[in-house]
Amino acid sequence: MRRPRIRTAGRTPAALAGAGPGPAFEIIFDGQPVRALPGQSIAAALWAASVLTWRTTRVNGRPRGAFCGIGSCFDCLATVNGQPNRRACLLPARPGDVVTPQEGDGHAGPLR
Repeated sequence: MRRPRIRTAGRTPAALAGAGPGPAFEIIFDGQPVRALPGQSIAAALWAASVLTWRTTRVNGRPRGAFCGIGSCFDCLATVNGQPNRRACLLPARPGDVVTPQEGDGHAGPLR
């Protein structure tokens, strides 16, 4: 019979690797501050802040957020620092980033 392994503070993966997050910083989402950690993607920072959707689809206006988490599906598109159609799951969060929800294709004007 195997004994269950007890995880102590010194035996966590982060402790064994000598890793730890740097100091937190803020990004702005829809006018509200959101805490982010170094190395976190914008999608991960939004998830950690309980933000699950940040764009709507072009045709029906349905809410979308991160789906695949690896940049394949394009559901995580957001407008970052004024640039539309940025994949939030791939884009590292940087201090002071301004993220706004994206409607449709991210460009103002009627659909074609």
